[in-house]
Amino acid sequence: MSVAQFESISLTVLITALICYMGYIVWDLAKRSEAGKFGTMALFGALGLGVMGFVIKTVMIEVINV
Repeated sequence: MSVAQFESISLTVLITALICYMGYIVWDLAKRSEAGKFGTMALFGALGLGVMGFVIKTVMIEVINV
């Protein structure tokens, strides 16, 4: 395994772990602040937009580099 392959795999795994941890933080924040269903959906919607932006950026880079 080359260094570039290791970096690519570890980046994917660690970013996924970070996103899952941020999801836990948002869930805990919604629970502690008693945000309700709409507030919880709004918090996860904002987190989802950030995640979607990261995924779209990654896909666009792969498409451009082909």
